[in-house]
Parts: sequence; structure tokens; C-alpha cells
Amino acid sequence: MQRPGFWDDPESARETVARLKQLKAVVEPVRRLIGAREDATAMLELLDESEDSEVRSELAASLSELSTQVDRLELLTMLSGPNDGRNCYFNIQAGTGGADACDWAQMLLRMYLRYFERREYEVEELSLREGEDAGIQSCNLLVRGPYAYGYMSCETGVHRLVRISPFSSQSKRETSFASVDVQPQIDDIEIEIDWDKEVREDTYRASGAGGQHVNKTSSAVRLTHLPTGIVSQCQNERSQHKNRASARKMLMARLYQIEEAKRDAELAKIYGEKGQIGWGNSIRSYFLYPEQRVKDGRTGEMTSDTQGVLDGEIQAFIDAYLRKRAAARHK
Repeated sequence: MQRPGFWDDPESARETVARLKQLKAVVEPVRRLIGAREDATAMLELLDESEDSEVRSELAASLSELSTQVDRLELLTMLSGPNDGRNCYFNIQAGTGGADACDWAQMLLRMYLRYFERREYEVEELSLREGEDAGIQSCNLLVRGPYAYGYMSCETGVHRLVRISPFSSQSKRETSFASVDVQPQIDDIEIEIDWDKEVREDTYRASGAGGQHVNKTSSAVRLTHLPTGIVSQCQNERSQHKNRASARKMLMARLYQIEEAKRDAELAKIYGEKGQIGWGNSIRSYFLYPEQRVKDGRTGEMTSDTQGVLDGEIQAFIDAYLRKRAAARHK
């Protein structure tokens, strides 16, 4: 990075910087753990020489922090899959529930954006379709950061919300659903596709912000893989060519993941059981009425801090699922 001309090729430079962040995400926790261990050892030796209550208290705090760092490092070892360290495509789709579901999809989007901000991930909006009355029908994001796919793959599935509907004049309790789907960003995918026969391309005018050029020309691109019915779309660029390239990458990523799912029983189960975005298929439930709680049906992880979760504090759910997934793999 210090070589002259490093930044002359911005795309290549960004890939190098991303690689550096990924490597630091592995190396730095180990360095911090070694440093914390050395500090604790020094305090223990000092305590052997004198029964200083202040040193004893400081040692207890140091050991507690050391234990926390060990737990974090242990979680990193669970992200050892071939794609766990990659960036990811992140999709939210409103399901059963009408306006409430679209509003719920937008609440999920806000929750995940806050989570990405905490992890200092870069987020690029590829497409967003607004709901007819409220919220969003769907959105596609490209998330860049260390272990983005590894962490976010834990969120794949249907998310259920129970609350008093703000769209009901009778203030009735409503249940809404939205799904999350995640694919790794892989630039060197080798999948054979007959783009002329197997893929239907539709172009349309992009909605939302983007300037006069975007709204007056059919720059947005939607690709449908006819054999599987998989759809990918992109509208964030002014150029139809760039949107087509991004949509193709997303489509390739989804097809690649399906091929991987055939060899991975866990992912195959996710795709096989996710089914309709509605009753009987949720991985996590968010209750805002009558009680306040969020519970993950896969791990049993639960909290009453619903506001904290909706503000992006979801790491505990991800960690619990990583541990369960790792335990299942070692059986």
C-alpha cells in the first residue's frame, strides 16, 4: 500500500484494503489476547509477592476481560468456511402481512444497517422497492467487511413480528413476516449459464433517488434465471451496463450457493425449509405485544431488550447460532 502508484487503480486498491481488513480481523484479536495474558501473568506474579487488595481486584478484572477475548477468538474459529470471510449480498423481502409486512421489512433494514454500522461494514444499496402503503417490499444490499458473509449467513430465514398494528383502526394485534437471504460475493465463480436461453432480462426505470437521468431512462436491470426462477436486480447505477454487471454477479452468487447447498446439508435444510415467508417457517420472533421479548427458535437465545435488538444489537443471536452450527458439524 505504500508503493508509489498504489491508488492509481482504485478498484484494485480497494480490494487490497479489504484484504488487509480481513487479515487484521484474524491477527489483531490474537495479538490482544497474548497481550492480555502477559498482563495477567505479570499481575499474578506481583500478587505472589504481596497480598495487595488493589492488585487482586485489578487481576480479577483482567481475567474477566481475558475470558471475554477468548470467547471472541473462539467464535472467529467457527468462521472457517470457504466463503465466511467474503463480502455478501444481503436481501430483505416482505412476506405475509400486507402493509404491516412492508413496514416490518423496513424495520429489519434499519436494524441491520445499525448492526453494519457497529461493525464498520461498508454498505451499498443495489436495489430497493417501496411498499404501496408503507415500508419496503424488498431491498438488495452489498455488504463489505471482514467475515460479512460468515456472520450474516446466520440471519438467513424468516423473521416474525407480533405487535399492535399501526395500520389498524381497531388497534388489533397483527403478525407480520419478512425474510432475509444472504449470498457470498464471489468474483471467480465458475458456473455455466446460457445467458441468451436461460436468463430473461427486463429493464425498467429506477425508483427513488438517483437524479433525473436515472428516473427518465430504463437503467435498472432485472434478471430472471428461467430454470430456477431466481431473480436478481440492480438499479443503483446510472449506467444500464453497470447495473447489468452487478445483477449478473448477484445471480451467479445465488446459483453458486444452491450448488454448494447440494453438498452442504445445513444450507440445503435452510433452503428446503424456509418455504413461504409466513406461518411455520420463522427462525426468530420479535414480540412487541403483549410482552416485550425477542426469541430465536433455533437456539433458544432470548432477550427482553426489544428496543436494543431493533437498534442493531443482534450479535448475541449470531454468536449463539455460530456455536450451535459448530457443535452440529463436530457431531
